[in-house]
Amino acid sequence: MKSTRFCLVRHGETNWNVEGRLQGHTDIDLNQHGEAQAAQMARAIKAIDLQFDVLYTSDLQRAAKTAAAIEKLFNTKAIVNASLRERHLGVLQGMRTDEVPVLEPELWERHINRDIHQDLRGGESITKFAERIHVALEQIRQEHGGKTVLLVSHGGALDMMYRLASNQALDAPKAVSVPNASLNWISHDGNAWKVERWADTTHLDGLALDNLDL
Repeated sequence: MKSTRFCLVRHGETNWNVEGRLQGHTDIDLNQHGEAQAAQMARAIKAIDLQFDVLYTSDLQRAAKTAAAIEKLFNTKAIVNASLRERHLGVLQGMRTDEVPVLEPELWERHINRDIHQDLRGGESITKFAERIHVALEQIRQEHGGKTVLLVSHGGALDMMYRLASNQALDAPKAVSVPNASLNWISHDGNAWKVERWADTTHLDGLALDNLDL
């Protein structure tokens, strides 16, 4: 069976990325640098002549506007899928990572130690988040079996896709970075997932920030 390939793209930079704020489901727009990153990413995909069959994006605007750069350059239309959203981080959303340990020390400790059942008071537990991302990936894979899928999502969501594709435990420490506007490749051969390449930012001018939303 022909493998189904996914090129996973993290959205471009936002002001909250720069400020170190946890975004989660908060619908934050790209900043000027993020818009430039999205354009650079789309041109890079064009330059390598990537023949993708379908484009998916999260419904949050930082992902959708990153996907819009691809839509414009390739004259295509993205399929919007809310299941590709970032993890909902409950009361931590909107807080800076340097203030959460002071304002919510116990919750922050459980968060950074990857308590997989902790929903961060009204958010989404790691187990629920993993289930959502896994179901979304499998549905897309089954619908587009043997095809190449271009997918724009979020740092935490792509980290979860990496975990699923590499069989990394949900409570294991973060193993990879997911920079803004990076290209990341996973595939499924009909039997199992595997990671092909990860965190390619060679197409970007300047540094790209890693994800904060664990």
